Amino acid sequence: MRLFAAVLPPQAVIDELAAETADLRRLPGAERLRWTGHAGWHFTLAFYGEVADGLLPELHTRLARAAHRHRPFPLRISGGGRFDHKVLWAGAAGGLEPMRYLADAAGAAARRAGVDMDEHRPYTPHLTLARARGGEARLDLVPFVDALTAYGSAEWTVSDLALVRSNLPASGVPGEQPRYETVATWPLGR
Repeated sequence: MRLFAAVLPPQAVIDELAAETADLRRLPGAERLRWTGHAGWHFTLAFYGEVADGLLPELHTRLARAAHRHRPFPLRISGGGRFDHKVLWAGAAGGLEPMRYLADAAGAAARRAGVDMDEHRPYTPHLTLARARGGEARLDLVPFVDALTAYGSAEWTVSDLALVRSNLPASGVPGEQPRYETVATWPLGR
């Protein structure tokens, strides 16, 4: 299974962000972006990649322990940014320090469970909104980032750690999005 640990915003916050991205999609150049689906909006804490079925029981146990050791924290979607000229994202504000600690714990839990995690880079909390379409060498994302500068969603309390499965598109239809399925959740601090 292709898995990752995540924080999932509540539906009301997703709806707010959907309204904001509707405005972004009217900006010049928006048609050169592949916009992510609302059902897939999340903050990835740790990406695990392909995880063998035999590792799942230990991964579940260790993620439950990690969740137990972290308290709920406030969060809101705030502002935005870009990775190079390829990815447009919405940022986070509020409990960023507890979120980073939870991300570190989710990564450590997987490594201890035997998951081979290749990438280790500094954690940047972000929710991917769009990617440059294939073949786009350089896309000016600055107007999109600027439009997100003042954006801030309602605050919510992150109370769960989620394990999510990513089902990659299999049909070959251009623009098809991955489908995300929550495999398990664990309450924080309990």
